Amino acid sequence: MAMVVTEPCFGCKYTDCVVVCPVECFYEGESMVFIAPDECIDCGACVPECPVQAIYYEGDVPEHWKEYIPLNREMAPQCPRITEKKTPLC
Repeated sequence: MAMVVTEPCFGCKYTDCVVVCPVECFYEGESMVFIAPDECIDCGACVPECPVQAIYYEGDVPEHWKEYIPLNREMAPQCPRITEKKTPLC
């Protein structure tokens, strides 16, 4: 199981979470960040760092955001890795 970035990140793209990730499994899309599930070690360090509560353990993703599970898997490999904090969109 991996961590998943969900809807609240869309359009905000806070990157506080990426700087605490010990395995650098975050990837930057145009409107949000994604977590590569095959790289994530499920440590949960990113969860309390997200100011919009967008990150969940895969098994805890709310039903109305379940589509973000395959979206993270699909989009992470298509985006550049992000390891430094950047100015958010919102």
